[in-house]
Amino acid sequence: MGSVEEDSSRLEEALIQDVETKLYTGDGSVDFKGRPVLKQNTGTWKACPFILGNECCERLAYYGIATNLVTYLTRKLHEGNVSAARNVTTWQGTCYLAPLIGAVLADSYWGRYWTIAIFSIIYFI
Repeated sequence: MGSVEEDSSRLEEALIQDVETKLYTGDGSVDFKGRPVLKQNTGTWKACPFILGNECCERLAYYGIATNLVTYLTRKLHEGNVSAARNVTTWQGTCYLAPLIGAVLADSYWGRYWTIAIFSIIYFI
C-alpha cells in the first residue's frame, strides 16, 4: 500500500509541476519589469499596430529622403556630384548598419522593448 501512495503523490507532484511550467513561456522571456512572462499575457496582437505603424513610417521617411537627397545636396548645398553621391551612400550604409547596433544593445543591455522604444523616439526626433 505504501508504494501506491508514494506513486500517487509523485504523480500529483509531477502534474503540479507540469501545470506550473505551462503558465510561463519557458524561453527565458521577461517583461519590462524583469519578471517571467506569462503565456496568457504574451504572443497576442497587442503590439502589432505599433510595430506596423513604426515600420511604415520608417520606410516612408527613408525612401522619401533617399530619392531626393542627391538633388538636395547638389542644388541647395552646392556639392559636387561625387561628393553628394559619397554622402548619400554613407548615409544609406549607416541606415543599414544601425539595426546591427540596436541588436547588440537589445541582446546585451536593454532588451527588445526598451531598444525599440528608445530608437523610435530618437528616430522621431
